[in-house]
Amino acid sequence: MSVIKISVEEAVDWKCLPCNEELVPVTVELAYLDSLFNVELPTCPKCGMVFIPESLATGKMYNVEHMLEDK
Repeated sequence: MSVIKISVEEAVDWKCLPCNEELVPVTVELAYLDSLFNVELPTCPKCGMVFIPESLATGKMYNVEHMLEDK
């Protein structure tokens, strides 16, 4: 399965608040309905919390969710 790489310029200089670690790009698996997607997203290297930029959540992810729901 290929990895979707997105521009994460919004996450530059972001840190995980509980761990105080800089976020690094990591391939994570996102699931919605019966579909899985491998996406490279900013992630805390210590606790694994993933940051999803607002523009991605309200843009591309929102559009893909609606396409899957319309199937």
